[in-house]
Amino acid sequence: MTEYKLLINGKLVAGDNTMTIVNPATEQPVAECPRGSVAQLNEAIAAAKAAFPSWAATEFEHRRSIINKMGDIIEENTDALARTLTQEQGKPLPDALTEVKAMAAFFRYFATLNLSMKVIEDSAERKIEAFRKPLGVVGAIVPWNYPLLLLAFKMPPALIAGNTLVVKPSPTTPLSTLQFTALVADLLPPGVLNVVADLNDLGEALTSHPDIAKISFTGSSATGRRVMASASNTLKRVTLELGGNDAGIVLGDVNPKEVAPKIFHAAFQNSGQVCLALKRLYVHESVYDELCDELVAIAEQTIVGDGLEQGTVLGPLQNKMQYERVRELIEDARKTGNIIAGGTTPDRPGYFVSPTIVRDIADGTRLVDEEQFGPVLPVIKFTDEDDALERANSSDMGLGGSIWSADVDHAYSLAKRMESGTVWINKHIDILPYVPFGGAKASGIGQELGEDGLAEFTQLQVISTAV
Repeated sequence: MTEYKLLINGKLVAGDNTMTIVNPATEQPVAECPRGSVAQLNEAIAAAKAAFPSWAATEFEHRRSIINKMGDIIEENTDALARTLTQEQGKPLPDALTEVKAMAAFFRYFATLNLSMKVIEDSAERKIEAFRKPLGVVGAIVPWNYPLLLLAFKMPPALIAGNTLVVKPSPTTPLSTLQFTALVADLLPPGVLNVVADLNDLGEALTSHPDIAKISFTGSSATGRRVMASASNTLKRVTLELGGNDAGIVLGDVNPKEVAPKIFHAAFQNSGQVCLALKRLYVHESVYDELCDELVAIAEQTIVGDGLEQGTVLGPLQNKMQYERVRELIEDARKTGNIIAGGTTPDRPGYFVSPTIVRDIADGTRLVDEEQFGPVLPVIKFTDEDDALERANSSDMGLGGSIWSADVDHAYSLAKRMESGTVWINKHIDILPYVPFGGAKASGIGQELGEDGLAEFTQLQVISTAV
């Protein structure tokens, strides 16, 4: 059995405590995991602070080379990382392989960027230059739905910008992160990268610590509010990628057979455990019945099972708390809508929920108004597209959204009126490393990915000189 270690000040160390990581497909232990203490977290932060001046002064090209070497190591260990990921997260092994490969690609992308000085003005009166400087110690808090991919949203831009890093993985999916950490630990000077796993009891100590310059957090809106409040005492920088109750609007000119597979994938990939998943589907009355039927047909053919079993399309919910929440929303939907597919939990160990389609449901119900983060999709009928857009925009969240139509120009006009950080047309969840994304309203603060995402890990400094 693999022995997992924390990384603190360049050394792989045991935790002051341990915790058991459970496979959500079997409810059986995967491994014992080191659990850090407050003292170990403080040691990691002190090490990162001490390492910062030297790392910030390191040539950019050297930092770039290290990020590329990390990409090499990820690619060389894809199979092993993916297997660990499936065992702790639950997703099918092909999806885990895709996540690990995407992780490597995101590292590669950030290694292509630069933080060159920009000349704003060079005239007879003045010379003005803009520099991007590292912030200091960054605290990165990563969730359980895509633990490796979302780590790649944070680690490479933070490090290549010259910051040092303290990572806190999710308490239910720390193993693949610790496995990766052990592979790359020797690439960096001691203290530049530190990883401390916890049992959800070190978050406030990290977010409130005076030596942390920035928190990069991905998770729920409720936890994001607590992170922001904790960080406010020291006015540290924050990037918050929070919940989304993404709406899709399907106009009456679509071909239901053509769009149904794309919509199903957008709603149910990773068993719906995607911040940007399609979570509310508004469908024009002229195609409502047919699209519902098409979605049901796909749901009934979808194989739900252990991610290590060949042919599995959807794995379990990742943890028992989320499993119970999704079951609660399904039971509420029995009273407020018509369940036409799924709505059941297979008679086997594991946190499994069959892909569930609910029609004849309305705004104001829990399943429509709350983010389910699971394999359940409410399908809401509309007559007037302006009304549908107003209802889609009524949520206090605004992470992503989509418009589905045969008339792309018309869809574009509606997309511009959608209140979300990203809007797709005739697709959903198209995430690329060079395209920034961030949430509107309660779905977040700041941007991730792209040049904008790299800039979030820097301080802009302007030097203006009289000539």
